Amino acid sequence: MFKKLICTLAMLFAAATAFAAVDVNKADQAALESVKGIGTKVSVRILDERKKGQFKDWADLMTRVKGIKSGAAARLSKEGLTVNGATYAPAAAESKTTPAKSSK
Repeated sequence: MFKKLICTLAMLFAAATAFAAVDVNKADQAALESVKGIGTKVSVRILDERKKGQFKDWADLMTRVKGIKSGAAARLSKEGLTVNGATYAPAAAESKTTPAKSSK
């Protein structure tokens, strides 16, 4: 019984760490590429832009990194990518990247 309990706990721990969040401002290339949807080209773009300064939020990431727009950001966030520990929130990120429409 004790062995089964230890085995179950070990499997739960492994599953939890496998889906650990990857912060775009802290991750190296291998960690970025461990996120489903990020390949070599995107990881290099992220790292090149990060050399210029850390990403403030998702809107900043989407503005500076070619290939990451709203749809991709939502998918990457779902796969565990974060910006400063935050997951993607479409309404907040889009309001910063698109000008407000005027109402008549």
